[in-house]
Amino acid sequence: MLRLNEIKLPLDHSDLALEDAILKKLSISKGDLVRFTIFKRSYDARKKGKILLVYIVDIETPQEKALLKRFRKDPHVVATPDMAYRFVVKATRNYPMRPIVIGTGPCGMFAGLLLAQMGFRPILLERGKSVRDRSVDTFGFWLKKRLNPESNAQFGEGGAGTFSDGKLYSQVRDPKHYGRKVLTELVNAGASPEILYINKPHIGTYRLVKIVQNLRGTIEALGGEIRFQNRVADIDIDQGQVLGVTLENGDSIASNQVVLAVGHSARDTFQMLWERGVYIEAKPFSIGFRIEHPQSLIDHCRFGNQAGHQRLGSADYKLVHHCQNGRSVYSFCMCPGGKVVAAASEPGRLVTNGMSEYARDESNANSAIVVGITPEDYPDGPLAGIDLQRQLEAQAFELGGKTYEAPGQLVGDFLAGRPSTDFGSVFPSYKPGVTLGDLGQSLPEFAIASIREAIPAFDKKIRGFAMDDAVLTGVETRTSSPIRIKRNEHYQSLNTVGLYPAGEGAGYAGGILSAGIDGIKVAEAVAISMTAE
Repeated sequence: MLRLNEIKLPLDHSDLALEDAILKKLSISKGDLVRFTIFKRSYDARKKGKILLVYIVDIETPQEKALLKRFRKDPHVVATPDMAYRFVVKATRNYPMRPIVIGTGPCGMFAGLLLAQMGFRPILLERGKSVRDRSVDTFGFWLKKRLNPESNAQFGEGGAGTFSDGKLYSQVRDPKHYGRKVLTELVNAGASPEILYINKPHIGTYRLVKIVQNLRGTIEALGGEIRFQNRVADIDIDQGQVLGVTLENGDSIASNQVVLAVGHSARDTFQMLWERGVYIEAKPFSIGFRIEHPQSLIDHCRFGNQAGHQRLGSADYKLVHHCQNGRSVYSFCMCPGGKVVAAASEPGRLVTNGMSEYARDESNANSAIVVGITPEDYPDGPLAGIDLQRQLEAQAFELGGKTYEAPGQLVGDFLAGRPSTDFGSVFPSYKPGVTLGDLGQSLPEFAIASIREAIPAFDKKIRGFAMDDAVLTGVETRTSSPIRIKRNEHYQSLNTVGLYPAGEGAGYAGGILSAGIDGIKVAEAVAISMTAE
């Protein structure tokens, strides 16, 4: 097949315009075009009022060889790369010890899925509940302020990404096209086929619930097993070799292949691993607030008079500012037409996140506005970043009134350094609620100064970003894991054979897609190791 890049068409093009553009570009007749599929669709919004759709298409034609020769100097006409996934090995027998996967977020789920597809009958252990039961607990917390520390926006089947925008894009290098495998399996589990080709695909929280259930069903049908409310209390290690795990209820499961895919909030697990001597180091992460604007403002700034067009949907943004103090402030996890949500997992601590449904049709846009920090800011050992997170989250809990209401402040008041007393035209979406006040003491002084410098700078890129009535909600502390559990070229812990640190919690991913990709890589490493025994 041929891949044809950079076909640009008007936003309101007809259904036949894409086919006509292909025929014109290649100078072939309609009879020579057997079929074509859209590989990717994005948009070029550099000229407001004249936004163009940009297509990459794969074409089947009997003229393939002749066309490749004719367009050999044209980078926009190339052979379609082979993106098919092929298993590295297959299980040849039932092994006496089954591989264990700890955690059923996107990394753990895809590690388990790949191991099951290769015939290794994995056991997946999840401290939280199934995604349906977990949803009841999470929405119950948002509405009634009753937190279940083992079943919430962080813990449970599907991981933290379940209560997010369901974003499925990443900037990780992916030369083996593992991301395509992730997207294909999500479509097989019920996601819309459009995620295979639209730019910046997303699923949305409610749709993710059903998809996660279907992925679980596939794993189980292939001989895998998922055990909920089974928190791993200890990992059994002897002379640097994993021997198995011990559960909170005292049960033990023997295995010399353990995938650690616990997510970025499994702080008790990180402490246990450190005490067992597993090599861990501190890594950078970011802290800040959530900011909410009217979605209509963002749409108008990005799309001009074409805002609201069905083919564009709700607009997003990506911003960064390098401050005079040497810090960088950037937008993170932007949720068009979404909500700010309570993402606490520990009693007496408060943390925010953002989510959107598939339609992205809520009235507010939100994103995190965060400041990058490094281990130099928390130098007291590998787990010191966790201590800082807990300190800031406990402080936010206090500022919000100790009821899981979040502390908030209008942007105009924040920039002026005065407390807020009343909401303006933007009403916050965060549940259980927002208590207005002064966020100036909720983060370290350098972070407050950096954000105060960045917001007016962002306003120069998106007019209205610094609007007085926009709402800041604190705090955002779990942008990524504050630790890295380092691994070698075989994806195993540097000093613990058979332990495979994986995904976001181990410091190797950031989002659903990259976590799923890492799960595939680790599953392949486990499978290769098992068949070599």
